Amino acid sequence: MENPEIHPEGPAQEPANLRFLRRLVTVLTATMIGGVILIIVLIVMRFNAPPPDLPDTIVLPGGARAISFTQGPDWYAVVTDAGTIVIYDRVTGQLRQTITVE
Repeated sequence: MENPEIHPEGPAQEPANLRFLRRLVTVLTATMIGGVILIIVLIVMRFNAPPPDLPDTIVLPGGARAISFTQGPDWYAVVTDAGTIVIYDRVTGQLRQTITVE
C-alpha cells in the first residue's frame, strides 16, 4: 500500500507568494531585532554620559527659591518661585540678565 502523501517526483514546490511572505517575515523580524538592539545601545550610551557641569553654589537675588535650572554653552539660568528667570555667566558666575515672567 502506497502512502498518498509521498510523491515520486519529490517534495512539492511551494508557491512563489508563500516564499515571498516567508522572506518578508524574516526581514521584518531582523529589522525589529536590530531596532530593539539600537534602542538599548542608545539608552546605555545616554545613561553613561557624564553629568552636566553644574555650579557649586548659586546665590539667588532676594532669597528666592529655585524651581528649575537650565544651561547653555556659556550661561546657566534659574527659574525662581518669584516669577523671574535669572541668567548667570558660566565662567565668572556673575548675573547677566534678569527676566520677569508675566
